[in-house]
Amino acid sequence: MDSPEIRRLTARAPHISIGEILDHPLFPAARKLYLDRFLAVYDGDPFLVRLLIESGRFVVYHLAVILEAGHDPERPETWFTVGRLKQFLAQFGLGVSQRQIDHLVGRLRSVGFLDVRPAEQDRRLRILKPTERMLAHDRDWLAAHYAPLTVLCPHNDYGPIMRGDARMQVLHRRVSLEFAPIGHKLLTEAPDMMLFFDRAAGHMILAALLHAALEQADDPHVAIPYADVGDRFGVSRTHVRRLLMSAQEMGLVQLKTRGGHCVEILPRLWASYDRAIAGGMFLHDLIYGAATGRTSTATA
Repeated sequence: MDSPEIRRLTARAPHISIGEILDHPLFPAARKLYLDRFLAVYDGDPFLVRLLIESGRFVVYHLAVILEAGHDPERPETWFTVGRLKQFLAQFGLGVSQRQIDHLVGRLRSVGFLDVRPAEQDRRLRILKPTERMLAHDRDWLAAHYAPLTVLCPHNDYGPIMRGDARMQVLHRRVSLEFAPIGHKLLTEAPDMMLFFDRAAGHMILAALLHAALEQADDPHVAIPYADVGDRFGVSRTHVRRLLMSAQEMGLVQLKTRGGHCVEILPRLWASYDRAIAGGMFLHDLIYGAATGRTSTATA
Protein backbone atom coordinates (compact mmCIF):
# COMPACT_ATOMS: atom_id res chain seq x y z
CA MET A 1 0.00 0.00 0.00
CA ASP A 2 3.04 2.26 -0.11
CA SER A 3 3.66 2.46 -3.86
CA PRO A 4 3.71 5.92 -5.51
CA GLU A 5 0.55 5.09 -7.49
CA ILE A 6 -1.42 4.09 -4.41
CA ARG A 7 -0.13 7.09 -2.45
CA ARG A 8 -1.37 9.29 -5.31
CA LEU A 9 -4.81 7.68 -5.19
CA THR A 10 -5.18 7.92 -1.43
CA ALA A 11 -4.36 11.63 -1.69
CA ARG A 12 -7.40 12.19 -3.93
CA ALA A 13 -9.74 12.88 -1.00
CA PRO A 14 -9.77 12.90 2.81
CA HIS A 15 -10.82 9.48 4.10
CA ILE A 16 -10.90 7.22 7.13
CA SER A 17 -7.91 4.90 7.36
CA ILE A 18 -7.94 1.14 7.92
CA GLY A 19 -6.30 1.64 11.31
CA GLU A 20 -8.92 4.20 12.36
CA ILE A 21 -11.68 1.80 11.32
CA LEU A 22 -10.28 -1.14 13.29
CA ASP A 23 -9.65 1.03 16.36
CA HIS A 24 -13.05 2.76 16.24
CA PRO A 25 -15.14 1.99 19.34
CA LEU A 26 -18.17 1.45 17.10
CA PHE A 27 -16.42 -1.00 14.76
CA PRO A 28 -18.21 -4.05 16.24
CA ALA A 29 -21.57 -2.37 15.59
CA ALA A 30 -20.50 -1.42 12.07
CA ARG A 31 -19.37 -5.00 11.38
CA LYS A 32 -22.69 -6.39 12.59
CA LEU A 33 -24.63 -3.92 10.44
CA TYR A 34 -22.54 -4.83 7.41
CA LEU A 35 -23.24 -8.54 7.88
CA ASP A 36 -26.96 -7.81 8.33
CA ARG A 37 -27.14 -5.72 5.18
CA PHE A 38 -24.91 -7.96 3.05
CA LEU A 39 -26.89 -11.08 3.91
CA ALA A 40 -30.13 -9.21 3.22
CA VAL A 41 -28.99 -8.50 -0.37
CA TYR A 42 -28.48 -12.19 -1.20
CA ASP A 43 -30.28 -14.24 1.46
CA GLY A 44 -33.22 -16.19 0.15
CA ASP A 45 -32.02 -15.88 -3.45
CA PRO A 46 -29.80 -18.89 -4.25
CA PHE A 47 -29.98 -17.99 -7.94
CA LEU A 48 -28.30 -14.63 -7.32
CA VAL A 49 -25.71 -16.25 -5.06
CA ARG A 50 -24.78 -18.86 -7.68
CA LEU A 51 -24.72 -16.18 -10.37
CA LEU A 52 -22.43 -13.67 -8.65
CA ILE A 53 -20.83 -14.90 -5.41
CA GLU A 54 -17.42 -16.21 -6.45
CA SER A 55 -14.41 -14.04 -7.19
CA GLY A 56 -14.34 -14.44 -10.98
CA ARG A 57 -18.10 -14.00 -11.38
CA PHE A 58 -18.21 -11.09 -8.98
CA VAL A 59 -15.41 -9.22 -10.73
CA VAL A 60 -17.19 -9.65 -14.09
CA TYR A 61 -20.34 -8.13 -12.59
CA HIS A 62 -18.39 -5.41 -10.79
CA LEU A 63 -16.44 -4.40 -13.88
CA ALA A 64 -19.61 -4.45 -15.97
CA VAL A 65 -21.26 -1.68 -13.97
CA ILE A 66 -17.99 0.27 -13.72
CA LEU A 67 -17.18 0.08 -17.43
CA GLU A 68 -20.76 0.98 -18.33
CA ALA A 69 -20.55 4.09 -16.13
CA GLY A 70 -17.43 5.21 -18.01
CA HIS A 71 -18.79 4.45 -21.50
CA ASP A 72 -18.62 7.51 -23.78
CA PRO A 73 -20.09 7.02 -27.29
CA GLU A 74 -17.65 9.64 -28.64
CA ARG A 75 -14.56 7.86 -27.27
CA PRO A 76 -14.12 4.29 -28.62
CA GLU A 77 -11.41 3.55 -26.05
CA THR A 78 -14.10 3.72 -23.33
CA TRP A 79 -16.62 1.42 -25.01
CA PHE A 80 -17.78 -1.50 -22.89
CA THR A 81 -16.94 -4.47 -25.10
CA VAL A 82 -16.07 -8.07 -24.26
CA GLY A 83 -12.51 -7.36 -25.37
CA ARG A 84 -12.17 -4.46 -22.95
CA LEU A 85 -13.70 -6.54 -20.15
CA LYS A 86 -11.13 -9.29 -20.79
CA GLN A 87 -8.33 -6.72 -20.80
CA PHE A 88 -9.28 -5.46 -17.34
CA LEU A 89 -9.89 -8.93 -15.91
CA ALA A 90 -6.40 -9.99 -16.98
CA GLN A 91 -5.01 -7.25 -14.74
CA PHE A 92 -6.61 -8.82 -11.65
CA GLY A 93 -4.77 -12.11 -12.07
CA LEU A 94 -7.74 -14.15 -10.86
CA GLY A 95 -7.07 -17.02 -13.25
CA VAL A 96 -10.27 -16.48 -15.22
CA SER A 97 -9.75 -17.77 -18.75
CA GLN A 98 -11.12 -16.07 -21.83
CA ARG A 99 -13.49 -19.02 -22.31
CA GLN A 100 -14.78 -18.58 -18.76
CA ILE A 101 -15.33 -14.88 -19.38
CA ASP A 102 -17.31 -15.64 -22.53
CA HIS A 103 -19.37 -18.16 -20.55
CA LEU A 104 -20.03 -15.70 -17.71
CA VAL A 105 -21.02 -12.94 -20.12
CA GLY A 106 -23.34 -15.36 -21.88
CA ARG A 107 -24.86 -16.40 -18.57
CA LEU A 108 -25.43 -12.79 -17.50
CA ARG A 109 -27.10 -12.12 -20.85
CA SER A 110 -29.31 -15.21 -20.63
CA VAL A 111 -30.69 -14.23 -17.21
CA GLY A 112 -31.34 -10.61 -18.08
CA PHE A 113 -28.38 -8.91 -16.42
CA LEU A 114 -26.61 -7.82 -19.61
CA ASP A 115 -27.80 -6.63 -23.01
CA VAL A 116 -25.70 -6.56 -26.17
CA ARG A 117 -26.09 -4.23 -29.13
CA PRO A 118 -23.97 -3.13 -32.07
CA ALA A 119 -22.02 0.10 -31.66
CA GLU A 120 -23.72 2.90 -33.57
CA GLN A 121 -20.39 4.17 -34.87
CA ASP A 122 -19.08 0.72 -35.85
CA ARG A 123 -21.72 -1.98 -36.35
CA ARG A 124 -19.04 -4.69 -36.30
CA LEU A 125 -18.46 -4.11 -32.59
CA ARG A 126 -20.83 -5.36 -29.91
CA ILE A 127 -21.42 -3.12 -26.90
CA LEU A 128 -22.42 -4.70 -23.58
CA LYS A 129 -24.84 -2.86 -21.34
CA PRO A 130 -26.01 -3.76 -17.83
CA THR A 131 -29.79 -3.98 -17.58
CA GLU A 132 -31.84 -2.16 -14.97
CA ARG A 133 -32.03 -5.47 -13.10
CA MET A 134 -28.25 -5.55 -12.71
CA LEU A 135 -28.05 -1.86 -11.88
CA ALA A 136 -30.75 -2.20 -9.22
CA HIS A 137 -28.78 -5.04 -7.64
CA ASP A 138 -25.67 -2.86 -7.71
CA ARG A 139 -27.47 -0.05 -5.88
CA ASP A 140 -28.49 -2.52 -3.17
CA TRP A 141 -24.92 -3.84 -3.02
CA LEU A 142 -23.51 -0.33 -2.64
CA ALA A 143 -25.97 0.58 0.13
CA ALA A 144 -25.00 -2.58 2.06
CA HIS A 145 -21.32 -1.68 1.85
CA TYR A 146 -21.84 1.96 2.84
CA ALA A 147 -24.14 1.15 5.76
CA PRO A 148 -21.24 0.54 8.21
CA LEU A 149 -19.69 3.87 7.23
CA THR A 150 -22.86 5.64 8.36
CA VAL A 151 -22.03 4.28 11.83
CA LEU A 152 -18.31 5.08 11.78
CA CYS A 153 -18.46 8.42 9.93
CA PRO A 154 -21.86 10.02 10.62
CA HIS A 155 -20.32 13.40 9.76
CA ASN A 156 -20.12 12.33 6.09
CA ASP A 157 -23.27 12.35 3.99
CA TYR A 158 -23.67 8.95 2.31
CA GLY A 159 -27.37 9.67 1.80
CA PRO A 160 -27.44 9.45 -2.02
CA ILE A 161 -25.91 5.96 -1.96
CA MET A 162 -28.10 4.81 0.91
CA ARG A 163 -31.21 6.07 -0.93
CA GLY A 164 -30.19 4.28 -4.12
CA ASP A 165 -29.74 7.47 -6.16
CA ALA A 166 -29.06 6.37 -9.77
CA ARG A 167 -27.08 9.50 -10.65
CA MET A 168 -24.76 8.99 -7.69
CA GLN A 169 -24.38 5.35 -8.69
CA VAL A 170 -23.10 6.37 -12.13
CA LEU A 171 -20.75 8.98 -10.68
CA HIS A 172 -19.45 6.56 -8.06
CA ARG A 173 -18.84 3.75 -10.52
CA ARG A 174 -17.18 6.07 -13.02
CA VAL A 175 -14.70 7.18 -10.36
CA SER A 176 -14.21 3.60 -9.10
CA LEU A 177 -12.21 2.49 -12.12
CA GLU A 178 -9.30 4.73 -11.18
CA PHE A 179 -9.09 3.07 -7.76
CA ALA A 180 -8.88 -0.50 -9.09
CA PRO A 181 -5.16 -0.77 -8.13
CA ILE A 182 -6.06 -0.27 -4.46
CA GLY A 183 -8.86 -2.83 -4.66
CA HIS A 184 -6.50 -5.34 -6.24
CA LYS A 185 -3.85 -4.69 -3.62
CA LEU A 186 -6.34 -5.17 -0.79
CA LEU A 187 -7.39 -8.51 -2.31
CA THR A 188 -3.81 -9.77 -2.51
CA GLU A 189 -3.30 -8.86 1.15
CA ALA A 190 -6.22 -11.04 2.29
CA PRO A 191 -5.20 -14.64 1.46
CA ASP A 192 -7.42 -16.10 4.19
CA MET A 193 -10.44 -14.38 2.66
CA MET A 194 -9.57 -15.57 -0.83
CA LEU A 195 -10.24 -19.13 0.38
CA PHE A 196 -13.89 -18.11 0.64
CA PHE A 197 -14.03 -15.65 -2.27
CA ASP A 198 -12.67 -18.22 -4.71
CA ARG A 199 -15.42 -20.76 -3.93
CA ALA A 200 -19.00 -20.58 -5.16
CA ALA A 201 -21.14 -19.04 -2.38
CA GLY A 202 -18.05 -18.95 -0.16
CA HIS A 203 -18.52 -15.35 0.89
CA MET A 204 -22.12 -16.08 1.85
CA ILE A 205 -21.16 -19.16 3.88
CA LEU A 206 -18.54 -17.10 5.72
CA ALA A 207 -21.03 -14.27 6.35
CA ALA A 208 -23.63 -16.72 7.67
CA LEU A 209 -21.06 -18.31 9.99
CA LEU A 210 -19.89 -15.01 11.45
CA HIS A 211 -23.41 -13.59 11.67
CA ALA A 212 -24.54 -16.63 13.64
CA ALA A 213 -21.58 -16.15 15.99
CA LEU A 214 -22.50 -12.53 16.64
CA GLU A 215 -26.10 -13.51 17.34
CA GLN A 216 -24.90 -15.74 20.20
CA ALA A 217 -21.86 -13.87 21.48
CA ASP A 218 -21.75 -15.82 24.75
CA ASP A 219 -21.02 -19.14 22.98
CA PRO A 220 -17.84 -19.61 20.89
CA HIS A 221 -19.39 -22.54 19.02
CA VAL A 222 -21.78 -22.00 16.11
CA ALA A 223 -24.20 -24.43 14.51
CA ILE A 224 -24.48 -24.08 10.72
CA PRO A 225 -25.64 -27.47 9.45
CA TYR A 226 -24.13 -28.13 6.04
CA ALA A 227 -27.44 -29.19 4.48
CA ASP A 228 -29.28 -26.07 5.73
CA VAL A 229 -26.54 -23.70 4.55
CA GLY A 230 -26.34 -25.46 1.20
CA ASP A 231 -30.08 -25.10 0.65
CA ARG A 232 -29.94 -21.48 1.77
CA PHE A 233 -27.29 -20.51 -0.79
CA GLY A 234 -27.89 -23.01 -3.58
CA VAL A 235 -24.85 -25.26 -3.16
CA SER A 236 -24.44 -28.85 -1.99
CA ARG A 237 -23.76 -29.88 1.59
CA THR A 238 -20.56 -31.49 0.29
CA HIS A 239 -19.44 -28.12 -1.07
CA VAL A 240 -20.05 -26.47 2.33
CA ARG A 241 -18.25 -29.29 4.17
CA ARG A 242 -15.20 -29.14 1.91
CA LEU A 243 -14.97 -25.38 2.27
CA LEU A 244 -15.04 -25.51 6.06
CA MET A 245 -12.60 -28.41 6.12
CA SER A 246 -10.21 -26.27 4.06
CA ALA A 247 -10.77 -23.43 6.53
CA GLN A 248 -9.91 -25.81 9.36
CA GLU A 249 -6.67 -26.85 7.63
CA MET A 250 -5.72 -23.14 7.44
CA GLY A 251 -6.36 -22.61 11.14
CA LEU A 252 -9.47 -20.47 10.66
CA VAL A 253 -12.08 -22.72 12.28
CA GLN A 254 -12.27 -25.89 14.32
CA LEU A 255 -14.95 -28.42 13.40
CA LYS A 256 -16.08 -30.05 16.62
CA THR A 257 -18.72 -32.44 15.27
CA ARG A 258 -19.86 -33.82 11.92
CA GLY A 259 -22.30 -31.97 9.70
CA GLY A 260 -21.49 -28.42 10.80
CA HIS A 261 -23.47 -28.66 14.05
CA CYS A 262 -20.60 -27.29 16.14
CA VAL A 263 -18.05 -24.94 14.54
CA GLU A 264 -15.57 -22.90 16.55
CA ILE A 265 -14.40 -19.68 14.89
CA LEU A 266 -10.73 -19.19 15.69
CA PRO A 267 -9.14 -15.77 16.36
CA ARG A 268 -7.26 -15.82 13.03
CA LEU A 269 -10.54 -15.83 11.08
CA TRP A 270 -11.97 -12.90 13.03
CA ALA A 271 -8.74 -10.93 12.58
CA SER A 272 -8.56 -11.67 8.84
CA TYR A 273 -12.21 -10.82 8.30
CA ASP A 274 -12.03 -7.60 10.27
CA ARG A 275 -8.96 -6.50 8.32
CA ALA A 276 -10.65 -7.34 5.02
CA ILE A 277 -13.89 -5.47 5.67
CA ALA A 278 -11.98 -2.53 7.16
CA GLY A 279 -10.05 -2.38 3.88
CA GLY A 280 -13.34 -2.34 1.99
CA MET A 281 -14.74 0.46 4.16
CA PHE A 282 -11.56 2.48 3.70
CA LEU A 283 -11.74 2.08 -0.09
CA HIS A 284 -15.44 2.90 -0.30
CA ASP A 285 -15.00 6.03 1.81
CA LEU A 286 -12.07 7.12 -0.36
CA ILE A 287 -14.02 6.60 -3.59
CA TYR A 288 -17.04 8.43 -2.24
CA GLY A 289 -14.87 11.31 -1.15
CA ALA A 290 -13.33 11.54 -4.62
CA ALA A 291 -16.72 11.23 -6.34
CA THR A 292 -18.27 14.01 -4.26
CA GLY A 293 -15.23 16.27 -4.16
CA ARG A 294 -14.90 16.06 -0.40
CA THR A 295 -12.21 18.45 0.83
CA SER A 296 -12.22 17.73 4.55
CA THR A 297 -13.48 15.17 7.01
CA ALA A 298 -13.86 15.10 10.76
CA THR A 299 -11.82 12.71 12.85
CA ALA A 300 -13.56 9.36 13.11
